[in-house]
Amino acid sequence: MAVDKDIFGISGPTYLNPVNWNCKHNRRSVAACLVQAVYVLERDRQLNRRSVEALAPPWSEFFHFELIRKLVDDADLSIFGAIFEFNPPSSKEACADNAPRFVIAFRGTITEKETISRDISLDLHLVQNGLHRTSRFTIAMQAVQNVASVFPGSMIWLAGHSLGAGMAILTGRNMVKKGVFLESYLFNPPFVAAPIERISNERVKHGFRIARSVITAGLTIAMKAKSEGSNERSIAEESFNILSSWTPYLFVNPGDHICSEFIGYFQHRKNMEDLGAGFIEKLATQNSIGDLFYKALGWESEPLHLLPSADLIVNISPSPDFKYAHGISQWWQPELSLQCNQYRYS
Repeated sequence: MAVDKDIFGISGPTYLNPVNWNCKHNRRSVAACLVQAVYVLERDRQLNRRSVEALAPPWSEFFHFELIRKLVDDADLSIFGAIFEFNPPSSKEACADNAPRFVIAFRGTITEKETISRDISLDLHLVQNGLHRTSRFTIAMQAVQNVASVFPGSMIWLAGHSLGAGMAILTGRNMVKKGVFLESYLFNPPFVAAPIERISNERVKHGFRIARSVITAGLTIAMKAKSEGSNERSIAEESFNILSSWTPYLFVNPGDHICSEFIGYFQHRKNMEDLGAGFIEKLATQNSIGDLFYKALGWESEPLHLLPSADLIVNISPSPDFKYAHGISQWWQPELSLQCNQYRYS
């Protein structure tokens, strides 16, 4: 979940000038560049780069986005997010279909001495399904709510990479519960589970997934019976159903074990439905073994990776190493081999 230090020039991909907001590849690239802008904002702060020495402004200004607020962590004073407003030179561009008015972007982990301690602790909170209990999330949530309430009806995007994608998922989920659906671009989002997708033998991999689904469904039924008379599970199911109308864009790379399990998560659900085992998979889709374990201990848990619906975009272009496969820079490259699938929960 580390920062991508491979800066693609100072001004990002120049082939996006001007941006075609109706082109999904252009939209993906701009969202990725705005996330990169947040990374560079924090590095500018750490290295005391100011004014003309700052490297962050071109990443947003090149696409006519103005930085209107930095989101600062209260624990280490690092910049973990930013709010950008689209401010093009002409009114015609400002009224372009599908152009966002605001983009709220979140960076991932930066492994520098100024940030590594706080970021790693947040990574651990994410793994334990406890990111919603952190002060960084509180700051992010307040920022998203404020923009949505002050500018109702405006097109607002959420964007994030790695840990920042987890933050974007959590804020997006909470906004859905409030009846607000934000277009979301989630790059290399963490999937907190065993990386079964890395198993090369398809039959073994499929067997592991079926076994996990059966165990998860069984534990869910057992816990539901134990808490009979309580509406806790029905509330969770209703929340999952409400969330199904939100369809974020998930950008994953098979070479990145942090996010690659999303590929199998959605495909396995379809396979189970085709096998007539949809009831088992429906329970497994809404729960995880880790989530059930935490709830059995009485801990509040919200597994971010359990998403009902999504547009899954997989980068099948060759990745030289894990650093590239997990990096943000791949997502603004002009020529990618992508597999795109739409998954809708019903």
